[in-house]
Amino acid sequence: MSFATLGASGLRVSRAALGTMNFGTTGGVRGCDEPTAARIVGAFLDAGHNLIDTADAYAGGESERIVGRAVRGRRDQVVLATKAGMPQGPGPNDRGLSRAHLTRALEASLRRLGTDHVDLYQCHQWDPGTPVEETLATLDGFVRAGKVRYLGCSGVTAAQLVEAHWTARRLRAAPLVSVQPQLSLIARDALTELLPTAAGLGIGAIVWSPLGGGVLTGRYLGGTVAPGSRVARLRDMGTDAARGWAESMLRPRHDWQAGLAAAVAADLRATPTAVAVAWAGRQPGVTSVIIGPRTVEQLADNLAGFDLDLPAPAAARLDEDPADLVRRYFTMWRTGDASTVDTLLAPDWTDHGHPSVRCPADVAAAVTPIPVRLDTVLTDGATVTATGRVGDTELVWVFRTHEGRLRSLRTYR
Repeated sequence: MSFATLGASGLRVSRAALGTMNFGTTGGVRGCDEPTAARIVGAFLDAGHNLIDTADAYAGGESERIVGRAVRGRRDQVVLATKAGMPQGPGPNDRGLSRAHLTRALEASLRRLGTDHVDLYQCHQWDPGTPVEETLATLDGFVRAGKVRYLGCSGVTAAQLVEAHWTARRLRAAPLVSVQPQLSLIARDALTELLPTAAGLGIGAIVWSPLGGGVLTGRYLGGTVAPGSRVARLRDMGTDAARGWAESMLRPRHDWQAGLAAAVAADLRATPTAVAVAWAGRQPGVTSVIIGPRTVEQLADNLAGFDLDLPAPAAARLDEDPADLVRRYFTMWRTGDASTVDTLLAPDWTDHGHPSVRCPADVAAAVTPIPVRLDTVLTDGATVTATGRVGDTELVWVFRTHEGRLRSLRTYR
């Protein structure tokens, strides 16, 4: 195993972090039972790793209770991280990052975890309804009271991270030492803006879902959905949100990435899981990678990724993403260099959402190096059509926007 310093703190955490969203059998996506979870925690700690991540929202608090009981007697070996901010009840103050909610949320988490302090307390998502000054002052009070050792956040943009960082500096409050973005071969948005920003601020990144919700294991190739899989369990929940999440995992372009992970794994005599975890862990700015096994066997497969040394040719293959339309086309627009799109999508690879990539401030100026036509201005809900030629191929791009960001993109040729 290996360890790294978390951000600009002195806290040493394992490169492998045990995620516990799959612990518990109540609410949401049903996970593993407590005896199985206890075996997973024991095996993780026995292997020498120390970072365990949970949240008050996981399984309605059951995950925290399971973790607390599982680490009893070994608490000093654990860097225990939890999160707050998600809805905990129907009341108006049962959610968010206000002083009222966070104070109650921390006390409840400490009771469920059976401990007198949390090593890393993280805001689960940004709360636009609470001044960031109030949130940071409250968190600073937790640190001064000895109930929290370090602070982090999740579910934020780069701009929000910058705001929180400099607000803490202005208040002379305890700083954020970590951020928790999603990162995998099929979800690379954090590489563009959030991870470089965090690194520049001295904030460590603990990335989650390196397997893309299980997509990169290859279990959903060709749209196959096995009983008991995450997609099957999401569909069984019956809500629109769960069904939407399930279908987002079955996009055609994911087959390409899952197939690539499998091909690289075969060359290295490894598993696709290990390859996907290894790729996430080697990205610049990443401190730890959260894995979410539901069995001890899955834990072993995930942990193998931290010992897998990806050769440069294999890493280069994995770094290439022909479905990353936005990054390629933006580079082409800014520079006029069409070589950034020399790998074109197959005609049926369409409808790729890139919600975290910002639109250029002046799209018309950005595209002038190439003969491209913009039919509509970029306003919320607008549709933008651009046409251009790359080599002998004429391409048509159709964008839809929301809140100044690209929300969907279709490409035709």
